[in-house]
Amino acid sequence: METNIQHLKEQLSQFCGSQQIFTLPLCRTRYTEGIQFLAQTANAFWLLTDASVMGKSLRDKSRFITIDFKRYSPSEVETHGYDAAITYTDGNGTVLARQQYHFTDFPLEQIRLFFVDNTLLLPSEY
Repeated sequence: METNIQHLKEQLSQFCGSQQIFTLPLCRTRYTEGIQFLAQTANAFWLLTDASVMGKSLRDKSRFITIDFKRYSPSEVETHGYDAAITYTDGNGTVLARQQYHFTDFPLEQIRLFFVDNTLLLPSEY
């Protein structure tokens, strides 16, 4: 399993820019090839949808939004009562919102995404 996670991280780091932009029909958010790859490979379209909805709702607070997914360690799960959280910030440390998840099968311990100009992208694609 660790090999697959490391391989996924290496593959994600290869995305730089995007020649094709996709659109999430539900909320008309645009997203890059790296996000498409992440959603397909990690079976994480839920992450794309959640990040899109929250990103759109926070646009009046910041035009640049960081989206940080973090899986809690077993001791943190006991403390928080959740498996994971997504924290939305303005990129300068100001927390705009946080979503917590009772269960997740997302393979990575953490990942950062950006939401800029109604577009979701990996940091390497910014």
